[in-house]
Amino acid sequence: NQINLRLILVSGKTKEFLFSPNDSAADIAKHVYDNWPMDWEEEQVSSPNILRLIYQGRFLHGNVTLGALKLPFGKTTVMHLVARETLPEPNSQGQRNREKTGESNCCVIL
Repeated sequence: NQINLRLILVSGKTKEFLFSPNDSAADIAKHVYDNWPMDWEEEQVSSPNILRLIYQGRFLHGNVTLGALKLPFGKTTVMHLVARETLPEPNSQGQRNREKTGESNCCVIL
């Protein structure tokens, strides 16, 4: 069984790839780098190590597998692909900002 990923660049260009549930975010970045689509030439990066996947608004760390995300077989899953040197620490920045300002993330619906 394979998982179909539609990867979207910041430019809006998309390409679909098939991956195994055992493939990690780092494996996907390497595969895409090694098989860089010709119509993405303007967005070519210097190394697979700076390619990052974003799924449901979160950066995926290199060791996370598609299987761990419980992605469905036979359906297309959309992820964003960006070039970024480092990843933000999980939740640390937002938490620190809330502590400093005393703000919370709640809302009132009338």
